[in-house]
Amino acid sequence: MSDLRQLRHFVALAEHGHFARAADAVNLSQPALSRSIQALEGQLSCQLVDRNPRGVTLTAHGRLVLEHARRLLAGDRALKNAVLQLADLETGELRLGAGPFPGARLMPQVLARYSSAHPKVSVLLSIENWSELHQRLLDDELELFIADYRELEGDSRLDILPLRVHRGVLFCRPGHPLLGSVPSVERVLDYPLAGPRLPRDAHEGLARTLGREQPLSVQCDDVLMLKELVKGSDVLCLATWDVVAADVQAGSLAVLPWPSSGDVAGRGSAYALVRHASRSLSPAASQFVELLLEEDATFSAAS
Repeated sequence: MSDLRQLRHFVALAEHGHFARAADAVNLSQPALSRSIQALEGQLSCQLVDRNPRGVTLTAHGRLVLEHARRLLAGDRALKNAVLQLADLETGELRLGAGPFPGARLMPQVLARYSSAHPKVSVLLSIENWSELHQRLLDDELELFIADYRELEGDSRLDILPLRVHRGVLFCRPGHPLLGSVPSVERVLDYPLAGPRLPRDAHEGLARTLGREQPLSVQCDDVLMLKELVKGSDVLCLATWDVVAADVQAGSLAVLPWPSSGDVAGRGSAYALVRHASRSLSPAASQFVELLLEEDATFSAAS
């Protein structure tokens, strides 16, 4: 039976695609890493990588072993964290994910409170699209995430807790030519429209409203970048109110009325706390969830 050290070495080799770089990543000499991989291949009675002058590529067996190795390593990490956190929250690690919109406002607010309360817990946060977060959760690389859940509802492996709904808005820079009236769809189409990747139903609804197959001229999951883009140009951008509320109140951004014929404004956000249905939360994650629900309710009451 292969040990976890060999699996870590193999995962590093798969991720770096090169023996020398992988050896540096796991603090081994290249010959020692090569011996570890050969030993793993011998124990599993299969070839995991094809060696070539430019590095390595995974074989079919290698791809299969990589999938299971990541899950085993994640499980080992989760077990150690749970044991460390059982008595207190003075150590350990918490792996979280967030979609672009909750990652721009809700998650930073919660993490500020969490890190102040538990400064010795190491937090690793991934800001990605819901589909990537979904896969990382199933691979046990994350303990939970907050993101749009509309395309995840049918997955029985997930425990999904919807959060407060925030209205959808179209925002622009102060002084934008379209401010001051309710613009028509034709006038909106005179300007580039930006936003993160949308769930299928939101994408299709916006495409119908604007009358074009690809509604977004600029697609980016970095909300901070989108805000700066809007502040310095006539680009329009889609967001949820919680993400731009502070900027609008400060006068650095403005909300533009939706075209009268549009139906996208009423959709609003669809944030949810998503976790494994069959996994119990670690003490660190349970504390995080408590703060998250408090912050979610606080913003809703204030807005």
